Amino acid sequence: MSNVPRPPAHLEPYVRVLGADDAIKVFLEFGGAEMYLAPSPKGRSALAQLVGIDKAARLAEVCTQKRVPVAKPWIAQVWKSQGLSIAEIARKLHTTDVTVRKWVKGSPAPGDDRDDAQLTLRLDI
Repeated sequence: MSNVPRPPAHLEPYVRVLGADDAIKVFLEFGGAEMYLAPSPKGRSALAQLVGIDKAARLAEVCTQKRVPVAKPWIAQVWKSQGLSIAEIARKLHTTDVTVRKWVKGSPAPGDDRDDAQLTLRLDI
C-alpha cells in the first residue's frame, strides 16, 4: 500500500507493526481507551483476537502509550486514498461529511513531506 498517507508520529508505531489495515481495525475498536499490552499475550485478549498473538506481542515491544489513539483524521485520509467516497467515510467514522472533507483536505499528497504552514528558515540574517 504505497499510496497510504504517512501516519502522524503518535500513530506510527501501530501502523509500522500492524500495517495500515490492522492498525485501522485497532483504532476503530479501541481508540480512546486505555489498553494493557501484554509482553507475552496468550491469545485471550481482544487485541490478540483481532490482530493475532504475534502482532500483539510486537506492539507491546514498541508501543509506550497506555491509551490507544483516536485516529479518525488519518483513517479518513487512508480511506479517501483507497477511493471511498466522503459520504461512505463519514458513515463509517460516525461523523459529518463536512468534518471528513476538512480531514481529507488537510492531507498532503502521498510522498509529499512539505508543510506549507511551516515558516522557511532564513540563514542570511
